[in-house]
Amino acid sequence: MKKVAIVMGSASDSPLAKEAVKTLSEFGVSYAARVLSAHRSPVQAAEFAASASAEGYGVVIAIAGKAAHLAGVLASHTRLPVIGVPASSKDLGGLDALLSTAQMPKGVPVAAVAIDGAANAALLAVRILALGDDGLNERLESHARALAEKTSEADAALQKELQKEL
Repeated sequence: MKKVAIVMGSASDSPLAKEAVKTLSEFGVSYAARVLSAHRSPVQAAEFAASASAEGYGVVIAIAGKAAHLAGVLASHTRLPVIGVPASSKDLGGLDALLSTAQMPKGVPVAAVAIDGAANAALLAVRILALGDDGLNERLESHARALAEKTSEADAALQKELQKEL
């Protein structure tokens, strides 16, 4: 099975990376995490992205805040799917990062999840990898069933509570 690269623009993004790691681990997906900056270490970031496929990665998750050019820079150096996670900040709450991640020029696609949406980025990476892995796909199906069951239980509890109030 291919693994997932989690690339952070700064060590301050590690709490989000840990959310992605937790989700990937729940599905048994291997990963590696790196701190590589589009602005402070552009050569290393480009080299990593260019070699990612040959190194056994199938998806890249890029976590960055503020100008958030990391996902786009990585996507310009690889043909692997790149998922951008815009990180929140004190300045603009992450809106700047969201726009920088989502507004890519034609020909350089980057998937973007919600601000601080690292868990969903990991889940999207799992979905991409599951396209070629029946076992991983079954784990995704099981996960979906568990989510539905949890929602049904919450609904039943609400209905029971509402009946008590009548």
